[in-house]
Amino acid sequence: MPTSDSYREYLIESLKDPEEAAGFIGAILEEKDPEPVLLRNAIRKVIEARIRMNALSESAKEHHEKLDKMLTESGGSEIYSLVELLEALGFKLEITVADTDLPADSESREIEESELSPEPAKF
Repeated sequence: MPTSDSYREYLIESLKDPEEAAGFIGAILEEKDPEPVLLRNAIRKVIEARIRMNALSESAKEHHEKLDKMLTESGGSEIYSLVELLEALGFKLEITVADTDLPADSESREIEESELSPEPAKF
């Protein structure tokens, strides 16, 4: 049986694929009993995968910091309220891969994992 560290490495490696990352975040948003901690962790793991690919723009880092702060303070209620409202209206929020590629000369830079907010305890 694989250890949790090897599973985490496998997960991060798989999240380098944009389709996998989109599905991973989408699955968390579809949960009937929302767990904001899981959403924060899912986003962090996708961010970590991008960091390892050296494909995280400064803009994405700034947006992540804002969102992480919001999720920490509100428990994610705004995001999950939006999902519930859309469902009540007969819509579904869907996470898909944008059809734009990160250009080689973009504002991407290497960001150390230590620059991310500390990850909460693992379950």
